[in-house]
Amino acid sequence: MLKAIYTAALGMMPQQTKLESAANNIANAQTTGFKREGVFQQSLIEARDNLHNVAGDIEQDDPRSSRYADFAQGSFEKTDNPFDLAIDGKGYFMLLDENGDESFTRAGRFALAADGSIVAPDGKALLGDGGPLVIPEFLTRRTSPQDEQPLELRVRETGEVFVNQEFLGRVQIVDIQNPQTMQRLSGTQFAPTEETFFNAIPAEDLHLKQGFLELSNVDIVQEMVEMIHLQRGFELGHRVINTNDGTLERSIEIGRVL
Repeated sequence: MLKAIYTAALGMMPQQTKLESAANNIANAQTTGFKREGVFQQSLIEARDNLHNVAGDIEQDDPRSSRYADFAQGSFEKTDNPFDLAIDGKGYFMLLDENGDESFTRAGRFALAADGSIVAPDGKALLGDGGPLVIPEFLTRRTSPQDEQPLELRVRETGEVFVNQEFLGRVQIVDIQNPQTMQRLSGTQFAPTEETFFNAIPAEDLHLKQGFLELSNVDIVQEMVEMIHLQRGFELGHRVINTNDGTLERSIEIGRVL
């Protein structure tokens, strides 16, 4: 009975992890550039040991599970905001924080900071081929109060950035050869590790869309179906534990009487 309780609890643990991931995916279904999270459960027993009946506690080990990011491309939404960018195809924007640490993202919602930098919502600077993209002051300065000409930002499909017809630089878009090696910083940003390899995408292979945003790649219907399935399995394990716990309690009472 104790083994049955332990086995049921062991089966509920990865289900709980999957439930948490599904709930997080649903909560971020409207987050720009969010990449859904999945759970991989390593539950296969070593085939050779199982075949030869090698003695040990193989079945008693906790089932190992790991979370991974689904980097599939999401759909696009037209915003007409010149600072919104979307990558059609492979590639990631490169961001730089105040400590000099780089990160990657597909969320192209950018804005103009007070110092002229083009930044992400959390303040990280958008990198170009020559470093952070910064709009010089003379391009934004007005010569008189009557000068109401707005700032004109134009980004070509190949990544070249022009401000008021002046060439500013080129957005640096990189291709991650092994994206699963990256460390998730948030729902939309990832940090490279020592095992991450990336290279800049040539202009002729780049397809940027100005005035568009890439939406989350979460399928709400699929996540809801998966959550219902997981909840039923979790409830089944809970009933098994309760049943065996009641049986164990009655066995202890009988033993006391005898």
